[in-house]
Amino acid sequence: MALDKQTVHDIARLARLHIDDAETEKYQSALSNILSLVEQMETCDTTDIEPMTHPFDATLRLRADEVTETNNRDKYQTVAPDTQDGLYLVPKVID
Repeated sequence: MALDKQTVHDIARLARLHIDDAETEKYQSALSNILSLVEQMETCDTTDIEPMTHPFDATLRLRADEVTETNNRDKYQTVAPDTQDGLYLVPKVID
């Protein structure tokens, strides 16, 4: 499929790109080559070809939901200036 210069400028405008007239032929050729490749790929018979795997088909290996660390709250609160019932007490900031 060959693209004309106006189509290349329309594509550039939609993509919010500025293309000089000197570059138009280069992009016209490149885009036409890409579209020709797509046309060739569409002619391939893929009826007996299995689809490739998809990332959504994978299942995650989950670990067991077990407690692996001990409660160190008392140890951590020994350096705090003021605690009560396992909570850190801080000065009132907002009235």
